[in-house]
Amino acid sequence: MSTTTLKPYQKELFGHPIGLYVLFFTEMWERFSYYGMRAILVLYLVAKTDISNAGLGWTNGEALELYGWYTMMVYVMSIPGGIIADKLLGQKKSVLVGGILLVAGHSILAVEEMWAFYTGLVLIVCGVGMLKPNISTMVGGLYKKGDIRRDKGFTIFYIGINLGAFLSSLIVGYVGEVYGWHYGFGLAGIGMALGVLQYVLGQKYLKQVGNFLGASKNEEEKALLKKPLTKIEKDRIVVLLISFLLVIVFWGAFEQAGGLMNIYTKEKTNRMLMGWEVPASWFQSLNAMFIIFLGTAVAAYWAKRKLKGKLATSLFKMTVGLIIMGAGFFFMTGATAQYEAAGSSAMYWLVLAYLFHTIGELCLSPVALSFTTKLAPAKYASIMMGVYFAMTGFGSKLAGLLGEWSESLGEYAIFTGIAVFCVILGGLVLIIRPKLESLTHGAEDDEHEIHDEAEGFELADS
Repeated sequence: MSTTTLKPYQKELFGHPIGLYVLFFTEMWERFSYYGMRAILVLYLVAKTDISNAGLGWTNGEALELYGWYTMMVYVMSIPGGIIADKLLGQKKSVLVGGILLVAGHSILAVEEMWAFYTGLVLIVCGVGMLKPNISTMVGGLYKKGDIRRDKGFTIFYIGINLGAFLSSLIVGYVGEVYGWHYGFGLAGIGMALGVLQYVLGQKYLKQVGNFLGASKNEEEKALLKKPLTKIEKDRIVVLLISFLLVIVFWGAFEQAGGLMNIYTKEKTNRMLMGWEVPASWFQSLNAMFIIFLGTAVAAYWAKRKLKGKLATSLFKMTVGLIIMGAGFFFMTGATAQYEAAGSSAMYWLVLAYLFHTIGELCLSPVALSFTTKLAPAKYASIMMGVYFAMTGFGSKLAGLLGEWSESLGEYAIFTGIAVFCVILGGLVLIIRPKLESLTHGAEDDEHEIHDEAEGFELADS
């Protein structure tokens, strides 16, 4: 069929539905706003009150405690966000509501008052809860069952997330540290407003996804919501819940980036480069930069491995990702050892740690998103995606607790303990992986049926 006869939402660009790129840019600006604020939040909390760019003067422990609660609630609110989408609004409208709440939240943070600070955080928590699980579910809805392009589509989507994170860490981070924290918060709000605008303008490419099934005239879809879960669906939910334990541990370690590692960078890292001190918040951009450069390469590696018949299941990729990310903390062990010996540590330790964290993230995070859409029953799609992000939130709270414990245990013990635990847990999961995968009842077995389309996308990628 000629592409001129296709409806707008059926058209493709570089081997993927155009709707993917609409969601790509929506999420890019949402992450610009979120990660921009995240890059400077802890630094703002611990900044002294008697300096030109004054902060709140909190202790490191107090700042990390708030950071843990905030990042946890941001993702836990994905559960009610998913329920609202499934029961009331549909994913498409929920994303729009979430975007509007985020614009309001980031904008209010620009006001230099404590009531505005807490109000802004609450609005951001609610906004992310509405947007995050539903936009990810919509990405999965762009692809038919068994389409091997789904994992790559999520990786492209994930690059959008990190393009926004990269730009915000540099721009918002610099503005916040140099010109004023509240200018940085306000700039994040402008980015989110751009994301909402392009999402509204791109609706014609999203007509087939994110609609409210409860209001559908399709009797088949109505019956799907009332049908009880089958044995296969229940087994798949069990596998998902077990895989979510990996997610909690992963993000409990990974989210040290915005908390303990952020403070460590500010206070104990020699950031002088050719006579100029690199802003501490800029190191938050390393993860996003590595993802942009390595994202498609990692996705292509796993896709080619799968097409050759080698082991490349979602659980295998996620477990390998946990091990690689955990191993990255051994570099932070080296950094703390150098600090204890010389009074400061070199920047290359952070660069290497973020590189390993990034490779691990690329193996786990976009795959976990895709895995959730494959295994979740259709009528609980958004709710299960909400549970996934809630697990991310519990991991973030764990990250805050680990950061707090560093005040008594020390960074060396925390960083080394994280590395050892992740590697050991990953090894144990690899041992029981075959049994867990049997409970998926072949959810990924039919992806080879689109072999030719996958080869075509490989050419488009190159």
